[in-house]
Amino acid sequence: MTRGFFTITLALSALPAAAQAPYKLPPKEVVALVDAPPPPQAVVSPTGDTVLLAAPEAYPPIALLSEPVLRLAGVRISPATGCRQRTFRFTGLQVQPVNGGASLRVPLPAGARTGLPAFSHDGRRFAFASDLVDGVELWVGDTATGAARPIEGVRLDDVLGPAFAWTGRGALLARTVPAGRGEAPRAPAVPTGPVVEETAGKASQMATFQDLLRTPHDAALFEHYARTQLAVVDVVAGTAAPLGEPGLYTDAEPSPAGQYFLVRRIRAPFSTRVPFFYFARSTEVWDAAGKPVATIADLPVSDEIPRQGVPTGPRAIAWRPLASATLLWLEALDGGDPTRKVEHRERVMTLAAPFAAAPVEVTRLRQRFAGLDWTGRTGVALVTEYDWDRRWRTTSLVDVAAAASPRVLFDLSANDAYGDPGEPVMETRPSGERVALQDGDAIYLAGDGASETGDRPFLDRFSLATLKKERLFRCDEQRSERFLAFVGTSRAQALVRSESKTDPPNLYVVDLASGARRKLTDTRDPTPELTRVTKELVKYARKDGVPLSGTLYLPPGYTPGTRLPALVWAYPLEYSDTATAGQVRGSTKTFPRVTGPSPLAFLTQGYAVLMDATMPVVGDPETMNDTYVEQIAQAAEAAIDVLDAKGVVDRRRVVVGGHSYGAFMTANLLAHTDVFAAGIARSGAYNRTLTPFGFQSERRSFWEAPELYLRVSPFTYAHKINEPILLIHGEADNNSGTFPIQSERLYQALRGNGGTARYVVLPNESHGYRARESVLHTLAEMIEWADRWAKNRPPAAP
Repeated sequence: MTRGFFTITLALSALPAAAQAPYKLPPKEVVALVDAPPPPQAVVSPTGDTVLLAAPEAYPPIALLSEPVLRLAGVRISPATGCRQRTFRFTGLQVQPVNGGASLRVPLPAGARTGLPAFSHDGRRFAFASDLVDGVELWVGDTATGAARPIEGVRLDDVLGPAFAWTGRGALLARTVPAGRGEAPRAPAVPTGPVVEETAGKASQMATFQDLLRTPHDAALFEHYARTQLAVVDVVAGTAAPLGEPGLYTDAEPSPAGQYFLVRRIRAPFSTRVPFFYFARSTEVWDAAGKPVATIADLPVSDEIPRQGVPTGPRAIAWRPLASATLLWLEALDGGDPTRKVEHRERVMTLAAPFAAAPVEVTRLRQRFAGLDWTGRTGVALVTEYDWDRRWRTTSLVDVAAAASPRVLFDLSANDAYGDPGEPVMETRPSGERVALQDGDAIYLAGDGASETGDRPFLDRFSLATLKKERLFRCDEQRSERFLAFVGTSRAQALVRSESKTDPPNLYVVDLASGARRKLTDTRDPTPELTRVTKELVKYARKDGVPLSGTLYLPPGYTPGTRLPALVWAYPLEYSDTATAGQVRGSTKTFPRVTGPSPLAFLTQGYAVLMDATMPVVGDPETMNDTYVEQIAQAAEAAIDVLDAKGVVDRRRVVVGGHSYGAFMTANLLAHTDVFAAGIARSGAYNRTLTPFGFQSERRSFWEAPELYLRVSPFTYAHKINEPILLIHGEADNNSGTFPIQSERLYQALRGNGGTARYVVLPNESHGYRARESVLHTLAEMIEWADRWAKNRPPAAP
């Protein structure tokens, strides 16, 4: 026994130990692409005459992500600011009149980092949050002058939801830090006892949520930071008046006429099994003074929701626009269970002020509610239902005040991109009511315009009476253009975001009758070296006939006939039929830009890149994953075949990669095929027994289909992964299912079976990587791995 122990010890000591390495940089060309300034984000005013341009902070420093963070009830809280950890911030704001007048730069303190601004409903003012070292301020700006100032004495708290919202009277309703909140509870120096959970007969088949509460101290911390004081902020006087008592408010919304508030709150005891939005909760109506008038719903913790189902009881409670104070909500009639066979799945309920009568049923829906857009006509809405069995969506015109039957407007597969009619163009009225923009019986629809040649976004006028469409705008064939808003109150001009393969995104004012256009912004090309790449839409097919496609990028200066090393980057999607699976989505006319650890960085290193190579999984929603491995393998082989046939790729030097579900795909392809030289898998899940109640759209649990869960798990076949694989994972991944242990265990399995693998853990990163150091290091690892195992591999003989 002593000898055996000694032998095992020596064997383990021979394995390479984990070590923390310094951050590394990719080649200088890649660093330049990552550091290029991103284009501004546009926020259009409700009146359509002004645009706020917010300059994003490309990547925050790792120091920001390294600040203390509390992971509580599904939320990540910065104890320094008392708000959610914010890694997407803006460094500057600019007011741009649409009429072509001079832009106005909003003066901000040096080094300011803000949230995205929001216009008041009349467009005259805008508001935004601004980070401080010890809190978050509320700022208000004047659209006409660009001047902005903080509201003194107000500190925001967005732990349970948006920190502020405009009301219909030009004021702000804000969540603020309560006066005298004091210090956060301190953790006990000595544990008071073990952490204990118990279950008995309660079937809780919830997703594998992360960042949940675990201890009484967690619960105390969560309540400390989540408790807020609602306040009505007078932006002219710069004062804030408290509304009601401090509480755990997840939402608060004034009624259209302003005499009531709809308030949602959670309450203790808190659950350790679900995030805060499934905690025990109530929805109340308050009067304008903050006094409770009625309780509309009082629900227990929702930890028994059926898989891919909805909670029971009133949900999606909201004010009905164009009515002074009337509520509308949904109630499941099938127990929230999509597998239950019933005639109707939902009923729509309503209740008007003074909220003392019994609620009235408006209508019933045969399928699950999937969306509602109110029209500009009182009480009339577009209601969308989703048929879970068929993956089908139906949109009907419903009059909640009349007994008439709903009129079907659109009825198509949820995956049918070519037939997608688009979404209603909405308007926010000065009262704050948000409805579809409507002229007479016509509304306006804007959509992606997917086609055989790629997306060509459009704008239609659609008659609710005749169901006929009139095309007002369609993207130019050589550009990628998208309708943003009408200019002013006229329908003659539209504000459009336009870009091409060589032109960065800019805003244009387009005359819809003549097509004449005027450039409104002037964003310059920050990466001319990347603009010289070539790209084309490539179409091909699996051997079973399913159509496939992808965007092929070739590096600057590519010489035709040269066979290059290549990277195939993909993410599998699920479809019910071959026709929709083969539809082309996306556009080859977009401006090339490296965003985060983008595979496009490989173009600077002499690689061909096949981006968004389609990997459809097609079949009956109940059983399609039974052939998951075979389907992605066929798609991967078809991708390499078409690149080889075009003479642009050396098929012996092709790397496959993906993020999240794409990483799961990558590991499976290396386990079950031998067509790739190496793989790159970022933030994936590789052992499906750790997500036992479903993954993606899988409807069966592990105990209902154990063979399936084992067969699609790359972990099961780690001994067959005989190509080198690079595993990268954020240390603090909070995505449901992709615990960091997924990558850790696959790496250990590969190591134990003599595989070739490298495992990189990015400190303090979540599911997507945000810090500049992390992004650059990830790209360096990816390029070095591909160079080592593919690019520098001897080329195939002619």
